[in-house]
Amino acid sequence: MKTLKLYYATNRNHTGPNRWKPTGYDTHFSDDGAENLRFGKLEVEVDEAVIAKNLAADCGFGTGNGNKLAEALAPNIKKGGARIEAFRESLDPSKPDAGQPAKNFGSLAMFEELKAAMMASSDVLIYIHGFNVSWTAAVASALALQESLNQNDPGKPQQQVLVVLFTWPSDGKALPYVSYKSDRSEAKASGGAVGRGFLKARDFLVKVRTLDARGRDIACGQEMHLLCHSMGNYVLQCALERMYEYTPGNSFPRIFEHIFLCAPDVDDNVLESGQPLGAVHELAQNVTVYSNKEDVAVFISDYTKGNPERLGHNGPAHPALLHNKVHSVNCTPIVTGLIEHSYYQDGRVNQDIRLSIANVAFDSPLRQRVRDRDLPNVWSMK
Repeated sequence: MKTLKLYYATNRNHTGPNRWKPTGYDTHFSDDGAENLRFGKLEVEVDEAVIAKNLAADCGFGTGNGNKLAEALAPNIKKGGARIEAFRESLDPSKPDAGQPAKNFGSLAMFEELKAAMMASSDVLIYIHGFNVSWTAAVASALALQESLNQNDPGKPQQQVLVVLFTWPSDGKALPYVSYKSDRSEAKASGGAVGRGFLKARDFLVKVRTLDARGRDIACGQEMHLLCHSMGNYVLQCALERMYEYTPGNSFPRIFEHIFLCAPDVDDNVLESGQPLGAVHELAQNVTVYSNKEDVAVFISDYTKGNPERLGHNGPAHPALLHNKVHSVNCTPIVTGLIEHSYYQDGRVNQDIRLSIANVAFDSPLRQRVRDRDLPNVWSMK
């Protein structure tokens, strides 16, 4: 057996009598408000053979089936097999965050543990899931993603990755219209919580970075990344609105090395200047959009729910207008089977994400992709 460990942040309401050792989290906002964030960690025992089997499986477009691994992990979590512990905090509700002692925040305890892991040579990837995802499914997907990202690839050094799950109260129900509208509203409300979380991470990074006698930055040498799936990209969009309110100057701080926008359920022009995600590149060194023209879930979002063309369906509306940090990858040529929406977990798409985290060049033959439309940052998987 193998013990899998996962860090998380959530604005869901806890289940069970003890908020610091909950049995899980439900489909409602925290009783303390939609922007209240609970930070915690969990452990679950898993058969190593199950992990190895799914990571070695052929998904149809390469080795590794993270979706099947997530399905295999879910029963362990749902049966109460996960040991959950929220980081304790004692905040004065009458005072704003700026007036609270730093030691009273649960986020500080988690950031300190993540800092220790990063000093021991591990990157951190924040993962925001999409529409129709329960607590159990969110944890299972995050753990599967963590195991997938820690595989080794030819031509790149081993790079350990810790996934930090942000899970918001997605309905977790298969009601195609009612649930979608509900989750859309909850995603918007959750944007404030994510924005607060990013600002906390920014403040922590500022404090831990120090200078030596020559004025050189002393850091761990590891990086933070962000991966948003489906409607999780809309959560990010709303988070940026919150961050604008508390960011001095005219630009966002660079918090991440890579941001991965996977099957994004947002408008296809959202990355253009003046649009809601037009400044997302300021948060990172690189931004990569993964799209798939055969993505049924994004197609339904577009044509049956009255949304404009989706970024995750045809990619950016005007690729020539992308900032040079933003790369668009068309996955349509390789994605097959029934995972046309969550393909980031599997095969060569997941490998492409791993190679980015390892800072392998975008035009490296290891990525098995070619430039599209004669533009330097628009790609197609081959």
